[in-house]
Amino acid sequence: MGKKGTNIVEVDVSALVEDLNRAFCDEWLAFYQYWLSARLVGGPQSPSLAAAFRKAAASELEHAGELADRITQLGGTPLMNPGQWQEKANCSYSEPPDDPREWKEMVKNASDGEVCAIEVYQGLAKKVRDGDPVTFNLIVHILAEEVGHEELFENLLRG
Repeated sequence: MGKKGTNIVEVDVSALVEDLNRAFCDEWLAFYQYWLSARLVGGPQSPSLAAAFRKAAASELEHAGELADRITQLGGTPLMNPGQWQEKANCSYSEPPDDPREWKEMVKNASDGEVCAIEVYQGLAKKVRDGDPVTFNLIVHILAEEVGHEELFENLLRG
């Protein structure tokens, strides 16, 4: 990051990079959960559910990339060992049910994950609001999309 870009960050950069890496892990786990759910979901409504999971998965992958870019800009390194993602994540990974026709469980797990993500990004926004406007804008962008995902999954549960 350039000198001026570094000078405007008024938070503990090391702690911020750690927080962003935890969110990075969350995004990868959510991506995988949704990507897998899109391929496994069964039942008569599976085409529309699979499309919703694919759309959410693509968004989570985009978030992971945006977080990796910001971590790098701050002089950090995105967590490189996928084996550590579950250990370092804020939000837990939920395996799809054994029976792919249990689509409501898949969608409920996704909705619960989005609630966790909203809480994480709300907390991060509060932490950086006055101390890092670049990260704040990124976090608010991701938070808005996570709110949209929660609404999507809640609507699917309501039918």
